[in-house]
Amino acid sequence: MKTPHSNPEHLRDFTTDARMLLVAAIAVVVATAGLFAGIALLKLIRLATNIAYFGQFTLADLKLQDTPHGLAAVIVPVIGALIIGLMARFGSEKIRGHGIPEAIEAILLGRSKLDAKVAILKPLSSAISIGSGGPFGAEGPIIMTGGAIGSLIAQMLPVSDNERKTLLVAGAAAGMTTVFGTPIAAIMLAVELLLFEWTPRSFIPVAVAAIIAEVERTMLHLPGPIFPFQGGMEVSFVGLAGWVAIGVCAGLLSGLLTQMVYACEDGFQKLPIHWMWWPMLGGLVVGIGGLIEPQALGVGYDNIANMLDGRTVATAALLLLVVKAIIWSVALGSGTSGGVLAPLLIMGGAMGAVLAGVLPAADPGFWALLAMAATMGGTMRAPLTATFFAVELTGNTHMLVPLITACAAAHAVTVLLMKRSILTEKIARRGHHLVREYRVDPFALTRVREVMTSEVESVPATMTLHGAAAFLTAPETRHPSFPVVDENGHVLGLIDPPAILRWRRAGTHRTTTLGELLAGSKVTLAYPDEYLEGLSDKLLMANVSHLPVVTREGLLLVGYVGWKDLMRVRSRKQAEERERSTLLGFGTRRRKKEDVVGSL
Repeated sequence: MKTPHSNPEHLRDFTTDARMLLVAAIAVVVATAGLFAGIALLKLIRLATNIAYFGQFTLADLKLQDTPHGLAAVIVPVIGALIIGLMARFGSEKIRGHGIPEAIEAILLGRSKLDAKVAILKPLSSAISIGSGGPFGAEGPIIMTGGAIGSLIAQMLPVSDNERKTLLVAGAAAGMTTVFGTPIAAIMLAVELLLFEWTPRSFIPVAVAAIIAEVERTMLHLPGPIFPFQGGMEVSFVGLAGWVAIGVCAGLLSGLLTQMVYACEDGFQKLPIHWMWWPMLGGLVVGIGGLIEPQALGVGYDNIANMLDGRTVATAALLLLVVKAIIWSVALGSGTSGGVLAPLLIMGGAMGAVLAGVLPAADPGFWALLAMAATMGGTMRAPLTATFFAVELTGNTHMLVPLITACAAAHAVTVLLMKRSILTEKIARRGHHLVREYRVDPFALTRVREVMTSEVESVPATMTLHGAAAFLTAPETRHPSFPVVDENGHVLGLIDPPAILRWRRAGTHRTTTLGELLAGSKVTLAYPDEYLEGLSDKLLMANVSHLPVVTREGLLLVGYVGWKDLMRVRSRKQAEERERSTLLGFGTRRRKKEDVVGSL
């Protein structure tokens, strides 16, 4: 008898089916909704800025550094923060923060469900925060908003939790694409941070959403690339050393910025006042920082353009870096609303401009661009996202190798120095552990025959109920359950103490044979060529700890497999990580006795 599992032609690389196309079609709608939400947010930020700093209800591109308020401008961020605190207290607490950790938490713990309040209040609070001088970017809030839109659309449709997650992430990717015109980076952000899987069923709809958003924003004549850069550097070993050096410095800066944010958050939590008032204190620090360095306020896209053009001198860059880092960490730690991508680019770029004088010669803006991407990649622990983000922002594909070098170096530094990133630390502080390593499930690679017990102890179908009870309770019996086989070696079922007890309580006569008791019963079986991921499902569905293993042809008993055998696979995988050896055996790490015992 042949089954789909016994024919290799039925085994596939992916489990995706045609329903993926339906989800991709829905993602088109999500992308369009996310696009208009992103455009609305950008205009809302400009409107809020003009109202707060100029008293004008207009969408004109006015620079907040030109505000006529003078010293009174220090109060503007405080008023904006007060409004945000009230919105969070009486609207939704989920608007606090920069958006991405909240999206991750909804995906992992909330079945990818976000409510309408978040879709409305998050962009509104972010516009107020940034418009009143908050040193944030628009990308985090629009990622959260786009995700909320995708989730809301999915909640109105008959979709699974996984499909709802895909549509949430599709909305987030569309939102990021709208703000920056970076569809590839948006897709990579989904893969590295939000999806927690690498499958066509999720990747393709998300890619569709990002592509649709890019096409639509182009048709609406939104700029792209938004920070054109044509510079570069001659490839050499000296240059390579510089790329690695700037990446290491960016990694150290990433660690410092992360520690600053959460140190500020810890400080606010010690205050004897309600968290609703914390953003006001952060707003006061922002206002004072704006008096020292006005360029540190707002999204600061002009700063990025100036750095890439080489117009930012080292002293000005150092002042911008220090002030921006302080007001950003304090404001974010206070629980206000705003994104992290643009501030990371600015602070990283400022560091690059400061260090450019001691690094190998390159075109103006080269080191600032590398430091921007590496700081973003190191802080968010998303090196591929940061690399493609920088390329798409500038339109310069010749920067790929220097960028990935710097981002990889920064990633290595932060992974070795910090347990968690700026994104996952917030989730961990809420009592949840998040692992961001994607690996092939060893259960999907291991067959039953590799772990089963081949020397099987069984009992004959002619054994009586009384004999089975005596056998199971005998001191020499080593296992809790045994397969029952007939004279032809076919498995009729399993016996264990609970089964014997049920039969005795039902009044079954003690001389009744096991064959009679098991006649017509459904038996769950395992097969030698079956993979363990399917076996684990069988154990769960049958609510048993062991299964007999039989041949597909003839259904003859050849083995026995249980949950302990599955655990040995995990122990074997851990041993592969611990044990080290060389070709000739020198330097081989011997297994300790306790390691061997622990793996059994």
